[in-house]
Amino acid sequence: MEAIRFNNNIIRREEILNMDTGSLRQRLPAINDFFSSFGLTAPEDGTTISHFLLELDAEILNDIGMEREAINEVFLDFIEGMLEIQKTSGFKLVELTIIGGRNKDGKSEELNLELRPSQIICLVGHTGSGKSRLLADIEWMARGDTPTGRRILINGDIPPSSWRHSHEHRLVAQLTQNMNFVMDVAVDEFVRLHAESRLVQNVEAKTNQILLKANDLAGEPFAPDTPVTSLSGGQSRALMIADIALLSASPIVLIDEIENAGIDRKRALELLIDEEKIVLIATHDPILALMGEKRLILRNGGVHKIINTTPVERRNLSKIEELDKNFLGLRNRIRNGELIDFEIGL
Repeated sequence: MEAIRFNNNIIRREEILNMDTGSLRQRLPAINDFFSSFGLTAPEDGTTISHFLLELDAEILNDIGMEREAINEVFLDFIEGMLEIQKTSGFKLVELTIIGGRNKDGKSEELNLELRPSQIICLVGHTGSGKSRLLADIEWMARGDTPTGRRILINGDIPPSSWRHSHEHRLVAQLTQNMNFVMDVAVDEFVRLHAESRLVQNVEAKTNQILLKANDLAGEPFAPDTPVTSLSGGQSRALMIADIALLSASPIVLIDEIENAGIDRKRALELLIDEEKIVLIATHDPILALMGEKRLILRNGGVHKIINTTPVERRNLSKIEELDKNFLGLRNRIRNGELIDFEIGL
């Protein structure tokens, strides 16, 4: 675009280059990261970006591999992107609506389900029943253009198709059993980079908060300097749940089976709903299933029926949790090399 809104004023895009760097840095602290990515020290306050770039000598430009004018354009694109993130970060999800499509036989789903923040909805059914397909429809913001014909509404409206590929309008965060990190960095650096990309004001405090919560959820604690590629499956999921809950702007969280993830799964869900996320989880775990307000029963690729969790089921949940706690104790004895040489009461 030729014009940019900056500090409530509409200015020409090129005017950014003649602004005092201190003013820019106050509004967008991430400009330091832009220059460090080129191996440069960010210009000092009182200097304009235009003057700074003009002073770069030919050898530095040769090392960077870009012409001066090209760096100008890349910097302006960067600023425009950061401003767009700030503009859209105020988006508020009030309601997610799932409008039914059809199952594998073409039979219509009788479904018009409205979900709101801090709700947990569980998807249950046999393997191949359609749980993952429903999660995929939500992630894709389906508009009747998937095999099921379902439609997803955001705050009562059809979301623009451009949101499907937009980082700024990334409404959905997804967590699966199989997770792999491609960045070989320490855990604290991984979280810090994400915090900086979200333009968080106090990056260190937010990073420490996420690491503390992740260790609280993980079965086995890990240090801030642990490489992310060295984390166990449970530690990885604990880190991502804490990151999604406390840092990610995505208001919808899709979880595909975490019952064997090696984390405190109940507390993980409680953290997400405390942060006003809409959580949809495909699960076979009775504890997770009974934590949800509703269970969507899937059969043959479609939603067969909806069950509202009853008061009796809520009371039974505490008993199931006690059984689960006892089973976990037995499992830990095995892990610790101890014997189970006593009578077990049921």
